[in-house]
Amino acid sequence: MELSESDKILKTRLNSVFPLLNERGRSIYLGAEALSLGRGGINKIHRLTGVNRQTISSGKKEIGREAVSETPQLQQGRIRRKGGGRKKEVEKHPQILLDIMEIILPHTMGDPEKPLLWCSKSTRKIQKVLLGRGYQISHESVRQCLKSLGFSLQSNKKTKEGGNHPDRDAQFEYINNNAKDFLSAGDPVISVDCKKKELIGEYKNNGREWTLVDHPEEVGVYDFVDKTNGKAAPYGVYDIGNNRGWISVGISSDTAAFAVSTIQSWWEGEGKDLYPFSKRLYINADGGGSNGSRNKLWKEELQKLANEHDLEIHVSHFPPGTSKWNKIEHRLFSQISLNWRAKPLTSLLVILNLIGATTTEMGLVVKAKLDEKQYQTGIKITEEQIKEWNIEKNEFHEEWNYIIKPKSK
Repeated sequence: MELSESDKILKTRLNSVFPLLNERGRSIYLGAEALSLGRGGINKIHRLTGVNRQTISSGKKEIGREAVSETPQLQQGRIRRKGGGRKKEVEKHPQILLDIMEIILPHTMGDPEKPLLWCSKSTRKIQKVLLGRGYQISHESVRQCLKSLGFSLQSNKKTKEGGNHPDRDAQFEYINNNAKDFLSAGDPVISVDCKKKELIGEYKNNGREWTLVDHPEEVGVYDFVDKTNGKAAPYGVYDIGNNRGWISVGISSDTAAFAVSTIQSWWEGEGKDLYPFSKRLYINADGGGSNGSRNKLWKEELQKLANEHDLEIHVSHFPPGTSKWNKIEHRLFSQISLNWRAKPLTSLLVILNLIGATTTEMGLVVKAKLDEKQYQTGIKITEEQIKEWNIEKNEFHEEWNYIIKPKSK
């Protein structure tokens, strides 16, 4: 349709002024032109510029508001009213934060006992995954979401315990996926380890507590072991699905028999009631110590546990140098340390009470019991005993991942 002479003049004017204005200025200018044209002005401006009718109408209305208002509608420097513009993706889809956590959790790094976390995936990589899930989000918005979740960019820091195994991340992925499968099926996933041995007696305990000025609790100057009291060895089971802890406080050696005895006492005292229909158990453990991947007594005792309770026991060990990643460290042991900070552990009863009184805002519940058995060290497992194991090794790092199945009698 050929334009009239007046429309040609108007279009030339529009094309000359329009590029010089910001978003708000364009809306108001087009609204003013539409207002000057009278009835049908919005449609004509729309045809000549292609700008959305709603934008032109909004500009026209704003001119009317400003004409009758005694105060400016916008703060100086703003081009939209407060709250104007498109809503952020996180406001339209709050679940995007959960999706971001799911994307980065297997890749989370850092000291898990600290509140600050950081991740190894870039914002652009996370954005790419989110776009694939149907979200419309920029990498800058991803960065803001990460900050709101407590993450930040960090430089390198010397915190490694040992070597960096090339399959470390792959093992983390394996453990994470396996744990999710177990939890979704309603089966137990437990994280196990032995907390460092504690001196029993009037010894200094790290941390500070509120007391009257100049009235600190007095303890011994030297930390020589009192042979009368000895040491306490707290071995723990952390139930990931229920956020519950179970601690056996031993007075003997930290052996594989002590470790599995704690797992058995948890299962008999609480686990089988929490998971009455489960016939399998997933254990996450460090790669060394009493529950180490090369510890034959550990496997021997787990086989006995599997046989006695007809349980299929799945085990995954963390790679070398990653013991701090075990969930029991930062979800249970760190909370116990906070609860008994600055309190001398003068007796086994005090230790049991302080452990049992440990709670968190997230609802952590902890039970503690004394294990007075004397566990023998240096036990050798024979080839005949090994042949009796009913063990299935995983193709991916069979030394880290295996299943001990009950053996029929």
